[in-house]
Amino acid sequence: MPETTDNIRKVAIAIAAHPDDIEFMMAGTLLMLNDVGWETHYLNISSGNCGSVSLNSTQTETKRLEEAQKAATILGSRFHSPFSRDLEIFYDSMHLRKLASIIREVNPTIVLTHSPQDYMEDHSNTSRLAVTAAFSRGMPNFDVDPPLNPIKNEIAVYHAMPHGLMDGMRQPVKPDLLVDTTSVFNTKQQALAAHQSQKEWLDISQGMNSYLNSMELISRKVGETAGSIHAEGWRRHSHLGFSACEIDPLSQALNLPLDKNQI
Repeated sequence: MPETTDNIRKVAIAIAAHPDDIEFMMAGTLLMLNDVGWETHYLNISSGNCGSVSLNSTQTETKRLEEAQKAATILGSRFHSPFSRDLEIFYDSMHLRKLASIIREVNPTIVLTHSPQDYMEDHSNTSRLAVTAAFSRGMPNFDVDPPLNPIKNEIAVYHAMPHGLMDGMRQPVKPDLLVDTTSVFNTKQQALAAHQSQKEWLDISQGMNSYLNSMELISRKVGETAGSIHAEGWRRHSHLGFSACEIDPLSQALNLPLDKNQI
């Protein structure tokens, strides 16, 4: 029998690059964790300032901040403010120190973040930053911004599916963990709909033909693999540096199959 999560901190954080990234690939899992009593946190590293063709950068930041805060409320998650801007998420000490401080503040057991391989560098860099920020959580000699004491909690890091379900070289990416999100899909869709400014931007910039429809198509595609209507896929990061032995708190919390190669 697998261990239960009774004796661990039931805290999870989703760390994404831009406003609406969490809603596309991670929100269903956050909602499922909420349903089983977990505390959830919501962070977009970037303000989303480039996500408009009709507003200037400052206006876009203001608009997207309001939308992200509304989405986090719909998801029942604590909102954390962004600290970077679009196309400026770099794997550097400034970003790492700020994200590491948030990790120490939240003290999560589960970190949900982007795929290491994705269609744009903001996503890939966010993934790298999330991994290193979690890795550094217990290092007293690594200065974080703002300063916080190190933590000792064991962490499991999970990577979401990349946009389009493939990496930047068009190679399919397959999850080793599937979360049936059918029961919470309507709420996930409402949270994405809170990002109203993105319909015009995504239709023009990426030809996504309605971002809500695009999210639903991805959700249903992963759902086919899971044998359900809707699903989100995850890959679990190596436990080395994060826990004394292999742990899988997401599977345990949601009573998921523990077979790591189920597809």
